[in-house]
Amino acid sequence: MLATVLSSAVLGIDAYIVKVEVDVADGLPAFSTVGLPDSAIKESRDRVTAAIKNSGFYFPPSRITANLAPADIRKTGSAFDLPIAIGVMAATNQVELSNLENTMVLGELALDGNIRSIQGGLPVAIAAKENGVQNLILPAENAKEAAIVDELKVFPVESLSEAAAFLNSAKDIPPEPHTLGTTVEKENIEPLLDLVDVKGQEHVKRAVEVAAAGGHNLIMIGPPGSGKTMIAKRIPSILPTLSVDESLETTKIQSIVGILPSDTPLVITRPFRSPHHTISDAGLIGGGNVPRPGEVSLSHNGVLFLDELPEFRRNVLEVMRQPLEDGNVTISRAAASLTYPANFMLVAAMNPCPCGFFSDPNRECKCSPNQIQTYVSRISGPLLDRIDIQVEVPAVKYAELSSEVTGEASATVRERVEAARRIQHQRFDGTTIHANANMESKQIREYCTIESQAQDLLRVAINQLGLSARAYDRILKVSRTIADLEENPNIETTHVSEAIQYRSLDRSFWKK
Repeated sequence: MLATVLSSAVLGIDAYIVKVEVDVADGLPAFSTVGLPDSAIKESRDRVTAAIKNSGFYFPPSRITANLAPADIRKTGSAFDLPIAIGVMAATNQVELSNLENTMVLGELALDGNIRSIQGGLPVAIAAKENGVQNLILPAENAKEAAIVDELKVFPVESLSEAAAFLNSAKDIPPEPHTLGTTVEKENIEPLLDLVDVKGQEHVKRAVEVAAAGGHNLIMIGPPGSGKTMIAKRIPSILPTLSVDESLETTKIQSIVGILPSDTPLVITRPFRSPHHTISDAGLIGGGNVPRPGEVSLSHNGVLFLDELPEFRRNVLEVMRQPLEDGNVTISRAAASLTYPANFMLVAAMNPCPCGFFSDPNRECKCSPNQIQTYVSRISGPLLDRIDIQVEVPAVKYAELSSEVTGEASATVRERVEAARRIQHQRFDGTTIHANANMESKQIREYCTIESQAQDLLRVAINQLGLSARAYDRILKVSRTIADLEENPNIETTHVSEAIQYRSLDRSFWKK
């Protein structure tokens, strides 16, 4: 007998419908799975067999064939355990076949019949709704994230026997309550890390505010202990709150990677990723035989912090150039070519030399000029050009450390940042651009016109610093953001002057 069970698989950050066709026929006992399954799916026959028997159901000594359609796309993961098991039981009249209509089933089976969580619950639920599926049966641990999708009944199950009883109308399982509205309306919890904790470094905090207001990439350079990492970790606390669309997209990425906590149905805070400098290019960008998202995608809509930037391998840093420009990353393999979103704010920190005290007036640098040049040259010019704001972070003086005077809290800074972002949203309404940092040449010409006095200042700076055409555009973008923070529709000379100051590292460290 033949039974068909609707299921789903993830491709990129989106899911698609998979029909699990199970045929139980006469012949020598055998269990084969076809439809381009990976090793985890091929091993499901042993899990399915043991789970059905250990749950007290009958497993037929017949020739069983499970086909995963469409058969021309490679399937991965263990989420097909439950639909295959339900298909075997439906083909042997142990589950009512008519109750499987408009019902999608996913779940990994333990040998005792219990159901374990899967990856990609949210994109699967979105695919179910888009394809007109009314019911979704999946592990209880994934129910909250799937219940974000409205107009879809999500039924959490904890075991194969519970799923079978539900499908046979022998047990009533209430659908998981929808959580999108309550989650989005929930007030953001005050961040544990706040800019008010940072002593001194007012000019650095100003640069961070400008970067957050326009979505600009930022690099901080200074001696050890000057507060670079401390400031970087507090940047998410001043970024605008996530919109509903941004929350859904961020949640989908974390869901398919399997790092979404079971008690967090929707990500409402911007991600902050800080990979170690020993990371590989595949770990940063994504990769594998079946491509998976890397750190640049996990930091989508958030911050990617690279501490000790010169310690990263050169090839690892160079692969970031394309996602920094395009806001996405395409990974091509023989099995598939997938595109993941990677619209993140790059924040980097580094010492000015191997010992770290080249720019410290209180500590003697013991590095030779050749050692310093070799150290900083690990950062290529093309990569540096893609970093809008470059700021020096000097050592904090004792008077600032011991002072009782505190700076602004993150909440106060965030209000100004959100006001500037609202101006940008109105400016770019109807386009795919959401912040000044994403402007292309057309938008720069339209929105970044400057007066003649500012043009003269910019021309002198370009000639003295030897900046590239890309750096010229980035100065204009930063100038536009500084003007937005002041709610000024015009870019004035003071705005351009401040933006030029944020390119000072081109002269100080990267010029022979």
